[in-house]
Amino acid sequence: MTASPGFAPRYQAIAADLTAKIRAGEYAPGEALPPQRELSTAYGVTLMTLRQALRRLSDDGLIVQRPGRGTFVAPPHLAYELGSLHSFATDLVKQGHDVRTTVLARSVRRASARTAAQLRIPPGDTALRLERLREFAGRPAIHQVSWVRQPHADRLRDRDFTTESLYGVLADIGVAVARAAETIRPGLLDSATAALLKEPAGSAVLVSDRVTYAVDTTAVVVDRATILGSMMEIRTERAATGLSLRWGATG
Repeated sequence: MTASPGFAPRYQAIAADLTAKIRAGEYAPGEALPPQRELSTAYGVTLMTLRQALRRLSDDGLIVQRPGRGTFVAPPHLAYELGSLHSFATDLVKQGHDVRTTVLARSVRRASARTAAQLRIPPGDTALRLERLREFAGRPAIHQVSWVRQPHADRLRDRDFTTESLYGVLADIGVAVARAAETIRPGLLDSATAALLKEPAGSAVLVSDRVTYAVDTTAVVVDRATILGSMMEIRTERAATGLSLRWGATG
């Protein structure tokens, strides 16, 4: 479609109109837009022109197009602050987001060899396994499995982790955390986690592996969080005496 002199192309006007509706909340984060054919009819343009407009919204990060499922308003991005030592939920609440936590499982059981090594406990020893699902912007966004070493595990069995953060509970029982070592890498959703996060298996995710240490250098918590790549951005501030980042190959 060729625009007349002095007039913006039609797709730009459609993109501006859809942008205004999204920003006004007429289409909420995570909500599906009407089908493309319906939109093209409403605007009186061809599918090609409409798709140009949608491409503009996609480039601006306002929509996400999911093959076979439709076009959705992009959720506001989670900001994971690398320089902080907080739980995921605490980070998000501090940013003004409404976060819902569901406890999927909680039990004291034998730690795997890998987890035992990270917690620096003898092979075969038990620890508390806490599995949670975080919902953000009305949809599941983070699946998290935490292992807490004994003797703290026995004191956490009855705490309400739907409203309390793990770090907050540890502080409440007198365990002061001092630092954490964390690795964040790209990954793909396995089928079990995909079902929990309601995304297709193989979708892009970020995988965070974190070991948290007490003041006396004891490893207290081992975490693995699987985060939808479409809903998280990682932020940090660099300073001469501040956070140090190490870049390395994955694998």
